[in-house]
Amino acid sequence: MNRLDLDANTINLILALVGFLIMFGYLGGIGINKPRGMSMKTWCAGYLAIAIVFDVLAVVGMAFSYTWLTYLLVGLAAGASTGLALHVWHHITEENEHDHDHDGPMSMMGM
Repeated sequence: MNRLDLDANTINLILALVGFLIMFGYLGGIGINKPRGMSMKTWCAGYLAIAIVFDVLAVVGMAFSYTWLTYLLVGLAAGASTGLALHVWHHITEENEHDHDHDGPMSMMGM
């Protein structure tokens, strides 16, 4: 008889992967670069909501020492950073398509 025996590291990896898929799927669902089927206000509220939920989960995970939640949060953070990377990549490709002439050097904040 075959028995599925998972060690703790495999379970943690699965939790991180699930977290990644949840976050990346959520961001892809609402639109990474622009709202998908919703107003800009609703889109921004969706981003705000996921940030608040992440913060609450982080506090709960630390306060109650939930190891499984820590690994899920690692995956959620990876999904969020991948979504941000795609968003920034989109802006970089947009900038490459347009030539911008600036009168002087730009500051670190782009102003």
